[in-house]
Amino acid sequence: MNAIDSDLDCSCGSISSFRESKSDDRRFYIFTSTKTLHLRTDSRKDRVAWIQALVSTRGLYPLRPLSDHLSLAPNNISVSAERLKKRLLEVGSSESLVKDCEQIMLAEFSELQEQLQILCQERMNLLDTIRQLEAANIEPEATALHDSEYQLTKNEFSSLGRGKYSECSTTESSDDIEKQEMEEVSDEDEISYYDTKEYFTEHGFRCGSTGDLDSMNMSGEGNTQCIDLENSLVGKTINDFGYPQIARRKKLPDPVEKEKGVSLWSIIKDNVGKDLTRVCLPVYFNEPISSLQKCFEDFEYSFLLDRAYEYGKSGNSLLRALNVAAFAISGYASSEGRHCKPFNPLLGETYEAHFPDKEVRFFSEKVSHHPTVVACHCEGRGWKFWADSNIRSKFWGRSIQLDPVGVLTLEFDDGEIFQWSKVTTTIYNLILGKIYCDHHGNMDIRGNRQYSCRLQFKEQAILDRNPHQVHGFVEDVMGKKVATLFGKWDDSIYYVNGEVNVKPKDFTMSDTNLLWKRTKPPSNLTRYNLTSFAITLNELTPGLKEKLPPTDSRLRPDQRHLENGEYEKANMEKQRLEKRQRMSRKMQENGWQPRWFHRQSENGTFRYTGGYWEARAQGRWNGCPNIFGEIHEGNFDPLGAS
Repeated sequence: MNAIDSDLDCSCGSISSFRESKSDDRRFYIFTSTKTLHLRTDSRKDRVAWIQALVSTRGLYPLRPLSDHLSLAPNNISVSAERLKKRLLEVGSSESLVKDCEQIMLAEFSELQEQLQILCQERMNLLDTIRQLEAANIEPEATALHDSEYQLTKNEFSSLGRGKYSECSTTESSDDIEKQEMEEVSDEDEISYYDTKEYFTEHGFRCGSTGDLDSMNMSGEGNTQCIDLENSLVGKTINDFGYPQIARRKKLPDPVEKEKGVSLWSIIKDNVGKDLTRVCLPVYFNEPISSLQKCFEDFEYSFLLDRAYEYGKSGNSLLRALNVAAFAISGYASSEGRHCKPFNPLLGETYEAHFPDKEVRFFSEKVSHHPTVVACHCEGRGWKFWADSNIRSKFWGRSIQLDPVGVLTLEFDDGEIFQWSKVTTTIYNLILGKIYCDHHGNMDIRGNRQYSCRLQFKEQAILDRNPHQVHGFVEDVMGKKVATLFGKWDDSIYYVNGEVNVKPKDFTMSDTNLLWKRTKPPSNLTRYNLTSFAITLNELTPGLKEKLPPTDSRLRPDQRHLENGEYEKANMEKQRLEKRQRMSRKMQENGWQPRWFHRQSENGTFRYTGGYWEARAQGRWNGCPNIFGEIHEGNFDPLGAS
């Protein structure tokens, strides 16, 4: 505590309030206009001394009203030119010259007074904003998505019954913000981040129990049935789309060539002064899947959505919301140890995935080249999912920050809808050290019925022993927290019922419930560190190639050569396709439109228009050219390539 004495001495005048914790007799909070300090003393007696010192110190530096110095340019200011006129007459100036000088001076002063009044008004507006921030103790989150960016579409969203939000509105009032921010520093949020492996082990863990949640129209089966993490499907029945059970490969093909390392410094040196848009990075920096295929990796644990559907259908809306939250977190698990970038799709490139055993059909298409936008649509048992995504990147020298743009929408067959956006991803040690990535920020999963969820991905510190922590809660329409989630995005997620005011190590095994656990990595890892699920994404199973459109990512030659370990061929094909890709902007400017998706409005989400699976069944791929074939720039017709 002594380490912050000097900081408080300098900032006591800016402290807006402070209060004691209700659940911990050693903890207290200090609120300033820009931050909230969470402090804990060695004893209750020390906290009393701190509060008394703050009260007495604040008395020495009373807060000055913000309106004390607002009158920078009062309206009653008057100017006299008598002294100027007298001086001019003394030196023999004519009356007309004296009048001209007087008018010039008054005109200059009038203009200056107008500028002062404008500055005064701007300062008043700024101080009003500061006053509101002090009242609400707001600490802005750069990664949080503004409410207005959520696209509340369809009639179902007219019943968005959130306690903090008015019907058909996503704008928070100042009173609601104050309530929200007080909740964010409330005692239940005092849980420290921790390593789930440290406190929970498989040996004594009560897997998949529902505890008190069973009283909410759920049968008692949940108390004894353990979650099957390999192929968990509640009441599983395979919906036959006309395809047999497909055997998937367990590893990538053995490389044909021995891979040669690439020096990042040599690439930088060789391309100094060149147009970066025309610099082709070697395939050494790629993994053998495209961004379209990587979108489907989020559905590795699609059984969580199947469970959510079944729970909601049986009347347990809370467990539905919890499983949706676990699904939103599970999509990040595959990024651990993945240091290579996926291939950037060509404009019009597509990818399909059909897993009958999971009852999942997925389809994606690159719908825009500048900015790069990928749209996808997925259907499962009792649910469907759609989204489009774009990435805003910021390069910070040793790291790169990736901010996803776009809203993900999940709709169940009974009409319940959840929407959320992804958090920020940062890749560290690009120049020196071991490269690693981290996901951090806030994720709001908003439902149009009874429950919504708020999650926080903790940013990893330099010396963090337990990175990748996630903490959050589910709240009802009145803003009451009914369940708490915690865990790690690369390992597992648990929940407990209601509000939590104790540390994780104080939990008993009967209090905790496992929602999701990551599948073990494959035994034969390559430098790409692909998961067992990702290994299957670029596979051409027997008879599949003949059914695919010529735009499918699995037919892309550079990606296929990289997967086979034919690195020289992969580099040559990558250079050829990137040359073709540079024509994509011209295609868009000449009216190119996506084949399978349509944008609902100028800034709306791309939605699947249908027809792909029907065209696949008939083998008709009209309007789907061979985008990976040879092309001569002189004969290139942008519209003809659509």
